[in-house]
Amino acid sequence: MLPIFDPRMIPIEAGLDELAPVGRDALMPEALRGRFRAPPQWQPEMRGDQARATQAATRPASVLIAVVTHADSPTVLLTQRTAHLKHHSGQIAFPGGSAEEHDDGAVATALREAHEEIGLGPEKVEIIGSMPEYHTVTGYLVTPVVGLVAPGIALLPDPAEVAEIFEVPLGFLMDPRNHQRRRIVLDAAERTFFSMPYQPSAERDEYFIWGATAAMLRNLYRFLSAA
Repeated sequence: MLPIFDPRMIPIEAGLDELAPVGRDALMPEALRGRFRAPPQWQPEMRGDQARATQAATRPASVLIAVVTHADSPTVLLTQRTAHLKHHSGQIAFPGGSAEEHDDGAVATALREAHEEIGLGPEKVEIIGSMPEYHTVTGYLVTPVVGLVAPGIALLPDPAEVAEIFEVPLGFLMDPRNHQRRRIVLDAAERTFFSMPYQPSAERDEYFIWGATAAMLRNLYRFLSAA
């Protein structure tokens, strides 16, 4: 199902780049482990899509924010969904999906979905924590689970769901200069969303990260930048 508006065409608000980026040292594996072991006082900036934020979401789901521990610059694994899917076709997303009855909690859901969607074995992921739940416009209550993954692991996308697997530098995603806040009025209600367009090179097309994926990354920025 295609979005009812083109998010790229919505005006960008000013001011986000006045915030400081998360320093490189704070993005390294041991620093990330320490942050989740002893979290600071903080509040997520986005708790859900406005259309659902005040409603009870009854469908639990999880996503995996997989940080690939490259020695020089950690990255985050993301996927581009296939064009034929009913919901969020072609969009950028974390591996993840709905909880199943046999899943033993949010972590188990995230690991199972990552295995099914991109061929990432659960034994390859070091879980270090999770982020606050996020309400999506489609009625899911999503738990973002954060894990560390060694570089060089062979991945295999499920062609029914994933068109492409790619990595984005964590430093890019944790720098507010790369965050865009946009605002639109739909059905007489105002909706605010984040976007983080990423173009790996002049020869490659842009990956337009937005919506729930960008919102959860924005919350991760708030978590890692909190004093």
